Amino acid sequence: MKIIIIGGVAGGMSAATRLRRLDEQAEITVYEKGPYVSFANCGLPFHLSGEIADRDDLIVQTAAKLRQRFNLNVQPNHEVLAIHPTEKTVDVRHAGEIVTDHYDRLILVPGSRPIVPELPGLATAQSIFTLHTIPDLDRIMTAVNEATTKRALLVGGGFIGLEVAESLVQRGLDVTIVERAPHLLPPLDEEMAAMVQNELTRHGVHILNNRAVKAFTADGQVAVLTDGTQVATDLTILAVGVQPASGLAKAAGLDLGWHDGIVVDQHYQTSDPNIYAVGDAILVRQQVTGHPTLIPLASPANRQGRQVADNVMGIDHPNRGSLGTAIVRTFELTAATTGLSEHQVQQEQLAYQVVHVRGQNHASYFPNGTPITLKLVFNPQTGKIYGAQGVGAQGVDKRIDVLATAIKGGLTIDDLPELELTYAPPFGSAKDPVNMLGYAAENLAMGLSKSIQWHELPAALAAGKQLLDVRNPDELRTDGRFPDSLNLPLDQLRDRLDELDPQQPYVVSCFSGQRSYIAERILRQNGFDVVNLDGAFSLYREVRPQDLIID
Repeated sequence: MKIIIIGGVAGGMSAATRLRRLDEQAEITVYEKGPYVSFANCGLPFHLSGEIADRDDLIVQTAAKLRQRFNLNVQPNHEVLAIHPTEKTVDVRHAGEIVTDHYDRLILVPGSRPIVPELPGLATAQSIFTLHTIPDLDRIMTAVNEATTKRALLVGGGFIGLEVAESLVQRGLDVTIVERAPHLLPPLDEEMAAMVQNELTRHGVHILNNRAVKAFTADGQVAVLTDGTQVATDLTILAVGVQPASGLAKAAGLDLGWHDGIVVDQHYQTSDPNIYAVGDAILVRQQVTGHPTLIPLASPANRQGRQVADNVMGIDHPNRGSLGTAIVRTFELTAATTGLSEHQVQQEQLAYQVVHVRGQNHASYFPNGTPITLKLVFNPQTGKIYGAQGVGAQGVDKRIDVLATAIKGGLTIDDLPELELTYAPPFGSAKDPVNMLGYAAENLAMGLSKSIQWHELPAALAAGKQLLDVRNPDELRTDGRFPDSLNLPLDQLRDRLDELDPQQPYVVSCFSGQRSYIAERILRQNGFDVVNLDGAFSLYREVRPQDLIID
C-alpha cells in the first residue's frame, strides 16, 4: 500500500511512525511544505525569552533521522498544490519543479494558519509578525535583537499572546496587549481570567480590553485602535487566533463544515473514502456537547495521528471526541481549563450551576504553600461535569488533569470526593481541592447550600439583601472589606445571633468561602434567609476591586 501524508509536525509524524510500526512493507511518503517536518510549535515563545536557549532544541526530529529509523520517505520543502481524488494523485512543487505522485490512501494534515486581519498599513509594515513556525521565530528574533526594539504590541490576549508577552517582558521590552474581548484568555470565564490579567499588570504589561486594532500607520510603528487610541510600537505580533488550512481539501471537493473545518467521520475519513484527515484543520466532536468544533491543540493532534494510522490499516480506532484541555503560564501564575466554560454552557442553554473553591497546592501547614482557585461547572440535577478551570502558582496542572480525566471517564460530582489522590504534606492535602469541589457541588445539588455568584452580588444588595462578613476584624483591615457590610466573626456567630434581624435576607461571605458556608448552615438552621457568596471576598477582589474598600 502506498500512503501519502500531507503535513508533518504532531499529527502527520504520529501517523507516519505508527503506520510504519504496523506495516513494515507500506510505502509511506510525507510531504511537508516547510523546512521542518517535526518541531515543537508550543515551545516557540519560550525561545524568545531565552528560557529555551538553543533554537535547535525545538526541532524534535529531522528528515534524515526519520528516514533512518522508520524508513519513511520524508520530503521537507515540498508543497502539495492540488489533490485529484478521482485519479488518486497529488501535484507537488519542489525547487521550482512540479511532479505528480500517486497514492492508495491519503492522510491530510494541513494544520492551521494564523489569522491575519486585513488592516490598512499592515501589508507594507516591516515590523509585524505572526508566530507559527520556526522561520517565523527566526524573523521575530532578528527584530527583537535590534537595539531600537524597545516596545512590543501583542494583538490578541489568548494563550499564545500571553506566552509571548511574558517572554518579551523577560527580554526587557515594554509590552502592550490589545484584546477585542472584554477580558484576556477568552476560553476562561471573566473572574478566572481576571487573576491572570492582574498578574500581567503586576509585571508591567499594559492591557487594553474591549478594543481592536483598526489600522497601522508610520510603517507599522503606530497601531490605531477602534476607540481612537494610538499605541506606539517597534514590534507587533499578531496572535488573534488560527483557522483551518483547508484550502487543499476545499479545492479537492471534500466536504467542509463549521469555519471551513474538514468534515471527517469517527474514523477520520473525509467525504472521499480514500482520504483521511487529522489535526488542527478537522472538525471534531466536542465531547460534552457532541457538537462539531475546532480544537487546534498538539495533544489531540498526536492522538489523532496514531488513531488514523490504525484505521487506515484496518484497526477500528474511533475518535471519541475532545475536551479542549489547555494550560498557560503567566509569570508566577498558571491558568488551565477543560471542557466547557460557564459562558459556553450559557450559549448551549444547559441547566447548570457553578462552584468555586480556594485551596492550597499542598498541606496548608507545610511551608511555602500557594493558593489554587478552582471553578466547576456542572448539572445540579444529574451531577454531570461540564467543565473546570483553575488558576494558581503551583499544582493547577495536576488538578485540571484530574478533572479532565473525570469528564472523559463520565464521572459526576458525586465521584469527585471519592477520588483517591496522592497525599503527603509536600505534595497535597488529605482533602484535595478536587475533592473539595465535589463536596461543595454536592452541597449545592442537595440544597444544603444556596449561593450567588460574584456578578450577582450588586443586584442582590440593591434588592435589599445585607452582606454579612464572617472574617475576623483584622482581616478586614489588612485584606479589605465590602462597603456597608456587617461583620460578625464566625467563631462568635452563634452567641451573637440576636444582633441579626430574622426578617432581613443575608448574603454571607468570608475570605475563601469555607467559613461562610459554615455560617450559612448555622444561620439557615436558625431560621434566617441566607445565601453564600461563592468564591467569597478573595474572588470578588480579583475581578471587581473597585467595588471594595482596600486601605
